[in-house]
Amino acid sequence: MKACILAVGSEMLTPFRVDTNSLFITELLNTIGYDVRLKAVVADDLDELAGVISGALAWADLLVLTGGLGPTEDDLTRDAVARVLGVPLDVDERIVDRIRERFARRGMAMPDINRRQGMVPRGAEVLENPNGTAPGLWIQRDKIAIVLLPGPPREMKPMFEAVVRDRLAPHSGTAGLFRRVLKITGRTESDVDAQAQPIYAKWITRRVPISTTILAVLGQIELHLTTAAPSQAEADAALDEAVRELQDALGHAIYSTDGKGLEAVVGDLLRARHMTIAVAESCSGGLLASRLTDVPGSSDYVERGLVTYSNRSKTELLGVREALIAEHGAVSEPVAEAMARAVRERAGTNVGVGITGIAGPGGGTPEKPVGTVCIAVVVDGDERVRTFPFFGGREMVKFQSTQAAMNMLRLMLLKT
Repeated sequence: MKACILAVGSEMLTPFRVDTNSLFITELLNTIGYDVRLKAVVADDLDELAGVISGALAWADLLVLTGGLGPTEDDLTRDAVARVLGVPLDVDERIVDRIRERFARRGMAMPDINRRQGMVPRGAEVLENPNGTAPGLWIQRDKIAIVLLPGPPREMKPMFEAVVRDRLAPHSGTAGLFRRVLKITGRTESDVDAQAQPIYAKWITRRVPISTTILAVLGQIELHLTTAAPSQAEADAALDEAVRELQDALGHAIYSTDGKGLEAVVGDLLRARHMTIAVAESCSGGLLASRLTDVPGSSDYVERGLVTYSNRSKTELLGVREALIAEHGAVSEPVAEAMARAVRERAGTNVGVGITGIAGPGGGTPEKPVGTVCIAVVVDGDERVRTFPFFGGREMVKFQSTQAAMNMLRLMLLKT
């Protein structure tokens, strides 16, 4: 069963608004076996919206539209659907009466413009909206279902949950789509694909086929495994076997098989070993401490974090010798080691991490260009230090620095 989701609204084509409804809708549709083949954001233009709707109806089994059901002249979703289906718009006075009563309960008179929200393409069924003025609409055209939903998430979500439960799930004909997400760090996309592709290429012909998507995102590679199976148990068995095959090939480069972030994985390892951590950061500016403490319950293992951005702070707060900085430079492995050792000793923790580097855009030299970051990790008596050549802008260098530091720590903890 193929589905298309259209988010309607010119504001979502600007830098100031993002469509989040489609993520929620996709998740619910996947659980009942619908495969979302297209998601798009469409401007508040009648001709453009009608054209996109017409194209989707040529192939989709289900079309879900969100937004454009308000009372103003640029709320055109109803108009576009009616045009494509070749039906008139009728005013449903029952909807208008409910909207008028909603205004009256607040001691207000309903503006006449709100009558637009009572316009219904002929043949559509009205979906009640207890959380707002715009009702939803359900239209069945041959074998294609068209669902019109309000844009605000607090209105859209309960309405669509009811649609899935009462109208779509009983007729979906399959248990659903099931997914696993494997997260990998410390490897390039081409390197991961070279090892993984010969493995996942064979899965498509199995009794329970699995499709694979490889994604390169900042600081990591993701492998998304998807299968349509007649039951949760069969899907789990097929996906478990697939995960084991990839783990055999990629080893500890895979840090998560259940979608967990690296900070949560590292936190679990620290908690399981009853260890605590303190961090000293320069170029990352406290981002490592922030990511570690984004995890609920991180007070079990995070003791403290210091942002020692200047050379003076490294000396005054950590006791890094001025002579060491003068000899090697603030961005150097000896200084990163001194930072990690000092913060661990002063905090009395099992783990100390030191990060120092050049986030840019200025400050680089031919010997130490922008993106050069030195990271040291001390775990009890064990110590590791590395220099990384990161690429990208300032935010990217900072994030990659924290990702690399946590991965260094993760690999060290796995040996303890």
